[in-house]
Amino acid sequence: MKTDNTKRLISRRNVVLGALLATTLGARAQDNKADLFGVEIRGSGGHDVLLIPGLASSPEVWTSLAAQLSAQHRVHLIDIAGFAGRAPVADAAPLASSLAEALAAYIAREGLSPPAVVGHSLGGEVALMLAARHPARVGRLVVADALPFYSLLFTPAATVETAAPGARALRDAWLAATQEQLAAMQEAGAARLATGASSRAAVSRWGRDSDRRTVAQAAYELAITDLRPELARITAATTVIYAHHPSYGAVESVDGAFAAAYQGLGHARLVRIDHSRHFVMLDQAERFNAAVVEALR
Repeated sequence: MKTDNTKRLISRRNVVLGALLATTLGARAQDNKADLFGVEIRGSGGHDVLLIPGLASSPEVWTSLAAQLSAQHRVHLIDIAGFAGRAPVADAAPLASSLAEALAAYIAREGLSPPAVVGHSLGGEVALMLAARHPARVGRLVVADALPFYSLLFTPAATVETAAPGARALRDAWLAATQEQLAAMQEAGAARLATGASSRAAVSRWGRDSDRRTVAQAAYELAITDLRPELARITAATTVIYAHHPSYGAVESVDGAFAAAYQGLGHARLVRIDHSRHFVMLDQAERFNAAVVEALR
């Protein structure tokens, strides 16, 4: 029974990267000099909080959380180049690590007292990189439905070497697909990532407005990046919020997968939110916001 549940978990959750890619029907890559990220600041008091969206996502994903946090804190909404209508950057790859370094420079340049950093999906990976490689610049860390090695979604025994061929094939397939082929997968992909109709529509819209090459390359990078050896460098108080949906199989299997992935970060607090898919901040906004507020205390 445990084996069956694990297989169901892997089968259901290994669609995340593919589903995100399937929703990406957007613009051709452009060679321009746009910044790697933009920032919108809301609120003016309390602590600084950086909110980093995920793969092919808009900072709109944080609308509910930002409204709540900005009443007491200064919120920095990060808008990633190539995602959800923001112009792509030709030399952005590797995107996640480049963004982590750019955010570390932003924190230093703006003279921010070590801020709280909240990241979802790819943004969660960026947040982990930032906290591991620049521990003195992160005060609190919240990772939303992200693993330190995404290929664990395919198999718990994954390594960078075993993941690379499949990651390349997935990237190349999305780049070669016609708009019609991607469109056929779009609705199914969005359904795997969020539960509500309005949330699915938003995820689809952000994907359509994203640069296909940027997203495909970033997904490939996620699949071959294993941050588990770096977790011990993180000193920030860390909360990992993750989703569980009945279709994922047994709760114990999901709990076990996240506990195993983060065992190198012994002080991390794991918080499961049920009846949600990957976009947990959309599916269960009230519970997600409460978990973040608790993590920031």
